[in-house]
Amino acid sequence: MMYPEQIVSPMREELTRLGVEELRTADAVREKLASASGTQLVVVNSVCGCAARNARPAVAMALESATRPDGLYTVFAGQDTEATQVARGYFTGYAPSSPSIALLKDGDVAFMLERWQIEGRSAQEIAADLKGAFASFCTPATSAA
Repeated sequence: MMYPEQIVSPMREELTRLGVEELRTADAVREKLASASGTQLVVVNSVCGCAARNARPAVAMALESATRPDGLYTVFAGQDTEATQVARGYFTGYAPSSPSIALLKDGDVAFMLERWQIEGRSAQEIAADLKGAFASFCTPATSAA
């Protein structure tokens, strides 16, 4: 079901205001992920309550970490259908799930949170999982001296 853009727009902005780049077309997903090196966070956004209560706030908290992925991307399930389908194609071994949060390293899934790992858990718990994944798989940022 496609929701009117005026309803979905604030849900999109919860991530884009954090610097997460929205990929709205299949070509945009391919352009960013097909030959990406390093780490990319890919959030499959959704209109559901667990995206609003748990997933998006958890991403915001996790991105406060000093160690972050090289790329931050999002697709919106149920809205940008082709982009979401292509993004999910990178999540080898995982069933389609929304919301979901993948951390890719050199194009392969290094860490994955599926809906069943998001629903019913607090944003703080999910953020702690993400921060742990960032610490394990991402290169810490270096400050210019």
